[in-house]
Amino acid sequence: MRHRSVADLMTPGVVTVRPSTAFKEIARLLQEFDITAVPVVDDAGRPVGVVSEADLLRRRGGGTPTAQGLMTSPAVTARPEWSVVRAARVMQRTGVKRLPVVDTDGRVVGVLSRSDLVRLFLRRDHAIREEVVEDVLTQTLRLAPSSITVDVDDGRVTLSGTVSRPGLLPVIVRLCQSVDGVVDVDSRLTVSRPAAADLL
Repeated sequence: MRHRSVADLMTPGVVTVRPSTAFKEIARLLQEFDITAVPVVDDAGRPVGVVSEADLLRRRGGGTPTAQGLMTSPAVTARPEWSVVRAARVMQRTGVKRLPVVDTDGRVVGVLSRSDLVRLFLRRDHAIREEVVEDVLTQTLRLAPSSITVDVDDGRVTLSGTVSRPGLLPVIVRLCQSVDGVVDVDSRLTVSRPAAADLL
């Protein structure tokens, strides 16, 4: 069981600009490619900032502004191998809506936006159920799939059935909550009573 990585969700082939790119050219690129922001990169392709639509609207002063004077800097970046959970936490902590994704050399290879993260919660119910049954119950916890019934409706997981030990209940719920696309977990699991022979 693993969370999707940034590489799984990012948009590759990113449109970038240079620090010297003019205001009108940036505005044209945003419109042409239907994007809301563009990374500003140096000669080596490493991000030095990001210019967003909001940055363009906040433009102050006369003259011909360039990306250098418009961008938010430094650029907050992510790595392709990061889990999307880590990337989401970075977005939340820094208050940014998108992260340029950089390789080991620091060059931009993609961009991850909040809308990309939302796609996780649009996973089909059958895919979520399959991951819960196969990865959580069978492979991770070594439980018999027949002992627990898993129903998924619009990202909400309902668990019913029995487990052998009370300590398993919170573990199962916690692992199900960690599955990408799960919105909520309703546990109706009970603990099976040991047979009389087992008490002797």
